[in-house]
Amino acid sequence: MAILLPRNDVLNVHPAPQGQHLSEHGSDWLWAVTALFALNTLVLFALKFKASRGERVWHYIWIVTNLVATLAYFAMAANLAWDVVSQRNQVRHHGPTRQIFWAKYVLWVVSFPAAILAMGILSGVSWATIVFNIFLSWIWVIGYLVAAYVPSNYKWGFFAFAFLAHIFLAFETLFRARRSANRVGINRDYMMLSGWTNLLWLLYPIAWGVSDGGNVIGVTKSMVFFGILDVLFITTLSYAFVFLSRRWDYSRLNIAFTQYGRVPIAGTYPEKHATTGHHSGETAPQLAAPAV
Repeated sequence: MAILLPRNDVLNVHPAPQGQHLSEHGSDWLWAVTALFALNTLVLFALKFKASRGERVWHYIWIVTNLVATLAYFAMAANLAWDVVSQRNQVRHHGPTRQIFWAKYVLWVVSFPAAILAMGILSGVSWATIVFNIFLSWIWVIGYLVAAYVPSNYKWGFFAFAFLAHIFLAFETLFRARRSANRVGINRDYMMLSGWTNLLWLLYPIAWGVSDGGNVIGVTKSMVFFGILDVLFITTLSYAFVFLSRRWDYSRLNIAFTQYGRVPIAGTYPEKHATTGHHSGETAPQLAAPAV
């Protein structure tokens, strides 16, 4: 009967700490999210073979991201990758300590830059702009991580600096990159992807503020909150980029990736076997648009 009705015994194998900690139901939820990200990884890897060799950049980005998400949520579901941190706020309601899972911050160090890289390549902004935006996302995430470990209200200072980086990043991805995307004729798809990304990014400070920051909600509720955000963020963008990319003109976007690398001018390349004109190289080569 034990085989027919398996039980989550994670908290017996890896005991929870004293004070606020993840519950068994919270672990169940995290296992479900782990399974979803694992499935995404396999599906995206399979879809990769349907794209020509020079048009798999989106698959590569999101395969890696979903694989890292699988590892991070596996660790959290198994009640690993955490520390106990003293709390300053809501101590009367939730106790003086809180279990902080640092694995989710490791995931964000990968997932946020993955979205930035994907949107940057799509919009045609310069590599310098992409690198700048990636560093902004790291400042944002690392600021949250440091703030989560601060036992006093000085944590809100780190939160403020991290939020400033977040604001800069939103400006870059919503406004500056939009001009570049409009120039290469991809404005509608770019704004849809960028708008969705920034909408979800706007919810992360709220989730952090009521959980690792303000200690307003418990550990299990916070993991449900973050889990929903990560699923909506990573899963939606993964499939959106992969499926929308089938109608994009790679030569016009100046992302003519070939077996010879990324070429600055579109043309006919041996491995381009797609039937449409803009994939097979039937269109006349055109100069790359200047990056911003």
